Amino acid sequence: MAETLNVGDQEINLTQVLKLAGWVLSGGEAKMLIAEGFIRVNGEVEQRKRRKMAVGDKVEMEGRPPLILA
Repeated sequence: MAETLNVGDQEINLTQVLKLAGWVLSGGEAKMLIAEGFIRVNGEVEQRKRRKMAVGDKVEMEGRPPLILA
């Protein structure tokens, strides 16, 4: 079952999404997970820390339910 994260119409990057979702406590932790290939966006491993996210994007990390941006 996927969870939804409301990001409104603001521009947001992947590290911010991980922090808002509560998956990480800091930007440094988010950057480490991204760099090590633990984060998938729309089904593909994403290693760009500043990747711009959009409504409808799906973020996944092992051990967590998928997250859909709304």
